[in-house]
Amino acid sequence: MTYYNRLFTLVILDAMIVVIAVFSSYWLLHPYDEIPAFALNSTLILLVCHYFFTAYLKQYKKAWEYASIREMFNIFKVTAFAITLTTFFQLYFTDFLYIRELFITWILYMAMIGCSRLAWRVYFDRYIKQSPNKKRTLIVGAGSAGTMITSQLLKSSNIELVPVAFVDDDKTKLSLEIFNIPVVAVTKHISQVVEEYKIEHIVIAIPSLKREEIDSILTECTKTCVKTQIVPSLEAIVQGEVPINELQDIQMEDLLGRSLVQLDDKGISEKIVDSTILVTGAGGSIGSEICRQVMKYNPAKIILLGHGENSIYAIELELLEAYASTIEIVTEIADIQDRRRMFQVIDQHRPNIVYHAAAHKHVPLMESNPKEAVKNNIIGTMNVAEASEAGMVNIFVMVSSDKAVNPTSIMGASKCLAEMMIQHKSLSSHTKFVTVRFGNVLGSNGSVIPLFKKQIKKGGPLTITHPDMIRYFMTIPEASRLVIQAGVLAKGGEVFVLDMGEPVQIVDFAKKLIQLSGYNVEDIGITYTGIRPGEKLYEELLGEDEVYLNQIYPKIHIGKPREVNWNAIKDIITTYDVLSEETLKERVLNLANYRTNNKIPVP
Repeated sequence: MTYYNRLFTLVILDAMIVVIAVFSSYWLLHPYDEIPAFALNSTLILLVCHYFFTAYLKQYKKAWEYASIREMFNIFKVTAFAITLTTFFQLYFTDFLYIRELFITWILYMAMIGCSRLAWRVYFDRYIKQSPNKKRTLIVGAGSAGTMITSQLLKSSNIELVPVAFVDDDKTKLSLEIFNIPVVAVTKHISQVVEEYKIEHIVIAIPSLKREEIDSILTECTKTCVKTQIVPSLEAIVQGEVPINELQDIQMEDLLGRSLVQLDDKGISEKIVDSTILVTGAGGSIGSEICRQVMKYNPAKIILLGHGENSIYAIELELLEAYASTIEIVTEIADIQDRRRMFQVIDQHRPNIVYHAAAHKHVPLMESNPKEAVKNNIIGTMNVAEASEAGMVNIFVMVSSDKAVNPTSIMGASKCLAEMMIQHKSLSSHTKFVTVRFGNVLGSNGSVIPLFKKQIKKGGPLTITHPDMIRYFMTIPEASRLVIQAGVLAKGGEVFVLDMGEPVQIVDFAKKLIQLSGYNVEDIGITYTGIRPGEKLYEELLGEDEVYLNQIYPKIHIGKPREVNWNAIKDIITTYDVLSEETLKERVLNLANYRTNNKIPVP
């Protein structure tokens, strides 16, 4: 029904209600008397007053199929104001006040207006909104978020979910009803509730949950093989990234089972505010998130440097939309292998802090292209580092990988030598050179998780290289925050490592993702393809010769300084192009691993 059709219907209906209310009140009190002339006058006055206050309070613009207590209270106000004004008019024109007639008129008038509006909601709820195709939904959490989500689901005819039960660990809520939906159990009984109530969908609606609590609830949900969604985290809601009523599919970071690292906001702000920041690889998954995080601390200028124009253009547009009026945003399309260009860019912009995220990271591809790994990860890093030193940069933070520890691949070995080079430069430079090392990043370019999701969408199977493959995992925001925090903690030469909890078996991650997507593992299937060139079954975050047990900041460790054979690294840099790929790979791997078992003096 269009707005004008609805308006016309309500105007006519209200006129009928006012007439019936006035004449019924007089008839109830004087059933055998004739209707006096003043009743007609009262009817006209009350109708005009009703239309005025209804329009003033915008009651004709309400969607009554979504009516709540607030709308009912507004009906009370409209009728009370209208009957009060009618009383004054009646007293003025007749010099007599018919109190009993007016009171009964008000009761009848208010009741019929309220019932007429409520009738549409009842009709909508029973005959329009309900659909046999809707999925029976369990809401986990009977708090404010849970009730908000439930209200939204009940009101929306185009959403395929219909709430039928709540579970909540607050035992004072058990056996209560919210919107006529019962709170039936605590969260540890989710699997029984799913079976008893024939649940087809689960919504976790507790945005304030800690990671450990989410992990416990998700463990219960995986037992059901019912599709599970979750409301955004409290952090995402507070930062305005997503609204509270937007349901999201379970992300792999929800399964990490640990709290996210918190930042020293004051210390970071002191370093970044009004500074010039340069991010290499700014179009990549890590580089672009570093840019987003940095912008929250109001730098004076940020330089987005990258080789791929499309990805740089994308992050530039995103940042301009949010910060164009407050922060200068500059893009530089450049290759870190171009030494002259690196010196030119840094000399032109004179950044205070450089976050070096540009690198080749794909292990099997680098095994086939070892010279590119050396050119980009070692020589490219040297170019940016030496340009930063010449440009009087205060802090240089290099993004590294857990694959740099006891490496078995050319990618890991090249990152290891880049770390050693950065550590060597820190010994005699005014620039504070540091490295940040972390494990696999969920959702980054090349991450296995997006591949899993695509494979589930296609009906499977999921492909895993080996059943015993284990990895450390962290989120893109976590990785980016660690990089930024390292700049605050930097004294020079450190390797910063996040406490990432226990490593996770890839096959367990895959099974949970299948189950929380609403499928059985047997239906989707998992196949093993064999370990790819350069891969290890497990990764390490610190070598045995690097470990400091104490944390220097909550959830952040620091590695001990290592011995560096700078002359050997320089020799690889100068001769890599004339060596065969196999010889180059062998030399880089030997040098990267030689230091762990031998004492090599630092020149």
